[in-house]
Amino acid sequence: MTTLVAKPWILDIAPYVPGRSTTDDGRKVAKLSSNENPFGTPDVARAAYVESAMMLERYPDASAADLRDALSAHYGVEADRIIYGTGSDEVLHLAAGAFAGQGDEIIYVRYGFAVYDIAARRVGATPVVAPDRDYATDVDAILARVTDRTRVVFVANPNNPTGTHTARSEIARLHAGLPRDVLLVLDQAYTEYLNPEDDDGGLELARTQPNVLVTRTFSKIFGLASARVGWGYAAPEVIDAMHRIRAPFSFPIGSQKAAIAALGAADFVEHSRAHNAEWRGWFAEQVNAMGNKGLRAVPSKANFVLVLFEGDVSAETAYKGLMAAGYIVRWLPGQGLPHGLRITIGTEEEITGLAAALRAIVGA
Repeated sequence: MTTLVAKPWILDIAPYVPGRSTTDDGRKVAKLSSNENPFGTPDVARAAYVESAMMLERYPDASAADLRDALSAHYGVEADRIIYGTGSDEVLHLAAGAFAGQGDEIIYVRYGFAVYDIAARRVGATPVVAPDRDYATDVDAILARVTDRTRVVFVANPNNPTGTHTARSEIARLHAGLPRDVLLVLDQAYTEYLNPEDDDGGLELARTQPNVLVTRTFSKIFGLASARVGWGYAAPEVIDAMHRIRAPFSFPIGSQKAAIAALGAADFVEHSRAHNAEWRGWFAEQVNAMGNKGLRAVPSKANFVLVLFEGDVSAETAYKGLMAAGYIVRWLPGQGLPHGLRITIGTEEEITGLAAALRAIVGA
């Protein structure tokens, strides 16, 4: 007797585990586990989404022409070199699906975004993990693992879940060291939280080089996580290959309209960025002040801080203690970080309250 069995590389996938939204007992708590914008959604984006309810009977424009034109105008990129999907997650999967398969290798850094491993295994490619340098991307370690089977390299900048940032010069050095038949994917989900001088030059590389793809999302600073709008920018040949496997009508009319409106919400975006920079710095100082208790904040340029527990109090103990105190954060044993908690920068009230709860848990 035979039975239906999934492909072995599919069964090797560890399913993605999202940040929790509720406690074990269902209490209402501060959710600081998914890197969402604590200020919600721009009013203009919400209004555009609601208005689209009058068009529920219509399929969305499969070419997303209006969104691509809006992105082109906002970022100064060519509309016909833009691909779009349900969050940047789909765009990452499209990159793996278009350029890698069985017998190929996909490289990403240790403590990188969990989707990279899933995207590689989904297409039957072999994931290759490059060691980190104190939780940050190590360009030399990536280049040392490139072989004639390498097809894609994923680098998040800033990185998730560590928050670390790779300088423009290092990104350029990485690209220069890769063979021309390897696609460098720069995942810039958190790029809007950077200061202008921290720009890693990804869009310019994608504009001038045939093997660079930049991906971005509206889920973070633009406050549209549930709308699931992501996009990517690359050479026409890269975009053409990815479009061939992209699902049609991949996100609805309301998501497209909300994203277009959000691009115009400059005050909302700047307020979110400035608040995040102020309170991320404050929170990191609070954590590092507990260094005598074994706590350390990994330097972050995203909208979260990875807190390491290297003393008597474990990350698991702190995770449960914070949940009891009314704060859900992200504990990451499944990503090789059983000693770390990724904590989103929330409102002033949320982040100051969490810091106080953390001090009480570790006895600081």
